[in-house]
Amino acid sequence: MSAGSRAPENGIAADVDRERFLRDGYLVVPEVIDPARLAEVRRAYETLVERQRAVWAAQRGPGDPPGGAWETARQPRLHLSRELGAQVDASCAAAVEVWAGDRLRAVAGRMLGVEDAGATELMMMCSPVRDRGPANWHRDIHPIDTAPLRGYVDDIVENGPAYIQWNIPLYDDDVLWVMPGTHVRANTDRENRLLLEDDRRPLPGAVQTHLRGGDGVAYITPILHWGSNYSAKLRRTVHGGFSPFALREADPFVPYLQPAAQEIFRGWQRACAVKKDRTEAALRAALAGDDAAYDRALAALRPGAAEKGKMLLTVFLTKAALFIRLRKRPGLRSTVPERVARSSDAPHPITLNWGPQFAERFTAQEADLLWRRFAPLERRLNGDREGFMPGFQAERMRHSFVEMPAGFGVAELTAAWS
Repeated sequence: MSAGSRAPENGIAADVDRERFLRDGYLVVPEVIDPARLAEVRRAYETLVERQRAVWAAQRGPGDPPGGAWETARQPRLHLSRELGAQVDASCAAAVEVWAGDRLRAVAGRMLGVEDAGATELMMMCSPVRDRGPANWHRDIHPIDTAPLRGYVDDIVENGPAYIQWNIPLYDDDVLWVMPGTHVRANTDRENRLLLEDDRRPLPGAVQTHLRGGDGVAYITPILHWGSNYSAKLRRTVHGGFSPFALREADPFVPYLQPAAQEIFRGWQRACAVKKDRTEAALRAALAGDDAAYDRALAALRPGAAEKGKMLLTVFLTKAALFIRLRKRPGLRSTVPERVARSSDAPHPITLNWGPQFAERFTAQEADLLWRRFAPLERRLNGDREGFMPGFQAERMRHSFVEMPAGFGVAELTAAWS
């Protein structure tokens, strides 16, 4: 690993209680933004807010208000990993440099238990122009194009999380509520009943986070959480995460960063290229029907992962195979749910979906064979009838929300290849 991608010494994160984080699924961490830089970071983000507002105003459609999405969104979001990244220059580089801060990277590395985690999905959540009220309780997973909850839970218990998400407000913030422990369990019957009755109110046992400007709350992806009140009160909350599977490529803002931050981002770019190559190696081992090479590729993708971790990677690779086939055979898009078709058009690196360009590494014939290798697992994930589970980012679907296929793991899948 390059010096630019190495996490700083964990002495900077000595106050972080990893055991509590793994038990509860979330942790409030003070001063993840250096207090001496907080005012500078605020100014940088306000510059980007104004630039994004100009873009939204220009993009407004017929009948939209003058401000476009700034006026219509319940939670306007800035996406520095997408088109807004090109708007970053030296005057607002501090908005990106937040993610390269020693304190934040050290805490993330300690919580994940790895040294090669990169920042992913660099965003900011803003207050709407008028009160919008509460959001829905939800988990940030949608099983139809990622994996059932049990796959995540088993992997977290066995290997620790592979992704942690952050809310880092620039001003005092108490919007986020979490339900401790739900990152490693399904909803209870009572929770399901209450969510079906009204999923926009506090749940018994939930915890409201109270953050000062510059503090952060980190949480493990499947946790049940709630945006309690999207009001017009000024809100500027940095949002994103860290994972060994972070999509960092030709970020246009890198030349404007301080030299140390430039090297950190370039280190993440190099690590991203390695992970993409290792993903391809796993898929090519499947194409070859080589179960031993496939196991080695899984071990390279996530060193130290045991049986459950390798099974979760295999579910992600199953979805990747499906997305590759949809890109190579666009006529098949109408045969899959709309959510799946849309997922083939955009990256989601923490689940090994590296985006449409990744499909160009394979021919159409290879995509067909690749799908035949993984289709038996997808059939077991889909089941034979539609269902619904409250608290997920999904509607009714013919796919397991919670449970993984019984009696069917990596060995059973790869045994059929030979």
